[in-house]
Amino acid sequence: MATTAELFEEPFVADEYIERLVWRTPGGGSRGGPEAFDPKRLLEEFVNHIQELQIMDERIQRKVEKLEQQCQKEAKEFAKKVQELQKSNQIKEAADIIQKLHLIAQELPFDRFSEVKSKIASKYHDLECQLIQEFTSAQRRGEISRMREVAAVLLHFKGYSHCVDVYIKQCQEGAYLRSDIFEDAAILCQRVNKQVGDIFSNPETVLAKLIQNVFEIKLQSFVKDQLEECRKSDAEQYLKSLYDLYTRTTNLSSKLMEFNLGTDKQTFLSKLIKSIFISYLENYIEVETGYLKSRSAMILQRYYDSKNHQKRSIGTGGIQDLKERIRQRTNLPLGPSIDTHGETFLSQEVVVNLLQETKQAFERCHRLSDPSDLPRNAFRIFTILVEFLCIEHIDYALETGLAGIPSSDSRNANLYFLDVVQQANTIFHLFDKQFNDHLMPLISSSPKLSECLQKKKEIIEQMEMKLDTGIDRTLNCMIGQMKHILAAEQKKTDFKPEDENNVLIQYTNACVKVCAYVRKQVEKIKNSMDGKNVDTVLMELGVRFHRLIYEHLQQYSYSCMGGMLAICDVAEYRKCAKDFKIPLVLHLFDTLHALCNLLVVAPDNLKQVCSGEQLANLDKNILHSFVQLRADYRSARLARHFS
Repeated sequence: MATTAELFEEPFVADEYIERLVWRTPGGGSRGGPEAFDPKRLLEEFVNHIQELQIMDERIQRKVEKLEQQCQKEAKEFAKKVQELQKSNQIKEAADIIQKLHLIAQELPFDRFSEVKSKIASKYHDLECQLIQEFTSAQRRGEISRMREVAAVLLHFKGYSHCVDVYIKQCQEGAYLRSDIFEDAAILCQRVNKQVGDIFSNPETVLAKLIQNVFEIKLQSFVKDQLEECRKSDAEQYLKSLYDLYTRTTNLSSKLMEFNLGTDKQTFLSKLIKSIFISYLENYIEVETGYLKSRSAMILQRYYDSKNHQKRSIGTGGIQDLKERIRQRTNLPLGPSIDTHGETFLSQEVVVNLLQETKQAFERCHRLSDPSDLPRNAFRIFTILVEFLCIEHIDYALETGLAGIPSSDSRNANLYFLDVVQQANTIFHLFDKQFNDHLMPLISSSPKLSECLQKKKEIIEQMEMKLDTGIDRTLNCMIGQMKHILAAEQKKTDFKPEDENNVLIQYTNACVKVCAYVRKQVEKIKNSMDGKNVDTVLMELGVRFHRLIYEHLQQYSYSCMGGMLAICDVAEYRKCAKDFKIPLVLHLFDTLHALCNLLVVAPDNLKQVCSGEQLANLDKNILHSFVQLRADYRSARLARHFS
């Protein structure tokens, strides 16, 4: 085929073509040529060449037919496009004409030109409907350029707003397919924001209208369906749903803020949110506080029921106030002591549940309250927390704990009030943390701040007063218990043994038991309190402990060996006092130990010992009182040396 193609030359002459073919064929030359003329071979070459030409002709014919079909198709498409452009132009021309006629008709008197005006109005309406229909079809086909052309024509028609409505309606078809309507709305607005500028000359107005449509129809209907179902039947679910829906709506609003929606988009979006939730937010705080009260009461009641405990009435008013004042001034237990069986009636689980409910209420309050109402609403929630946590739970436990403290002369008394102190301190820390973390940010810049701080101060002072009273009475019980131990275990013969030469013990049994009891109580105080409170209480206990031992030692008469035993006892008491880690307490026992030396020192050395560093500053009456405890005090020699 390639050889055949080479034989063609322009312009084509058949005789010359055959001549060139013969010349190239072996045996096709004249008789006088280098090769003999071979007619059979030449005939064979002609037959083959004709077949090649036929095949070439068929291929060329097919190619021609294909090109003709393509040309016809392009011609039709071009004609269609020209027709559409012509039609489009006639639409624009017709629209321009009818628009001008419509304006002119407005100026014509109705009585003379009623028929003309009616025809113009009818044509105006028909053309407007055709344009809107064309816009609708173009939108369904996804033809942005055609939509832009039709929208530009409709811009001067009354039905332009209807064109926008059609666009907004069709944009939302199939847009809400996910389970999250807020995410669907965000994606829809992002998609429309990318194309609306290519269609309309006022894209920000169209986008704002779409957003308004989404909020006022789709979201409002969704919110209503979610909230109305549980509004009256389930306050907890209602508040959670309201908070969740409002939060998701405001989050959607924040995403939409990045779009161009006109001048004041913040106000625009805020009004849309308000239009959805206004009926729910108007009485939000009433629902919140009502639910919080009932929920808190249920938490407390469930706890007391689990303890099989019927809350007793603490009482308020004149009689109770009078009892409280008497108790604070006299430290006397008023009324019968109650056996709490070691129960503090304080529960960290209850406290955590109450604080968690209040925390959620503060969070909802922050989100759902109008800024002008926020401090007042937050204060209402705080007062509920004070009522149920501080008064109904902590204060009740303190009152019950106070009533459970036995009198100071009770034997083998179980002192559980320190457990109450320990748990109350933990709860105070949790209460204070919530006050600072969740309430303060809501009221910090309002007059309610001082009101909340004052209320908190009053509550804490009231409870600290009861804690102080309870601790004081507990310390009295501890001292009373030590008195019982000393009275039961200390014998007069301990310090004035019958056989001075047969004393083998290092300290008395009473001392051993008292020290064991004191160490146990010191450890309990350290575990029950923190910070400076530990030192304050231990100092008070240490001072009373010293006074008890001091007065106890004053009851006996001491022989020389008995005095040595007393010194050994006081040394053990002093070792016990070191556990307090309070300098004053240790100093008191150091001084007491020095005083006990007066019980055994030789008469000639009394004045020297009394003028020593530890005793020099003591009143002489104190020194004399200890010297008088010596069994040999009445001897003339001792009296003479001490005088």
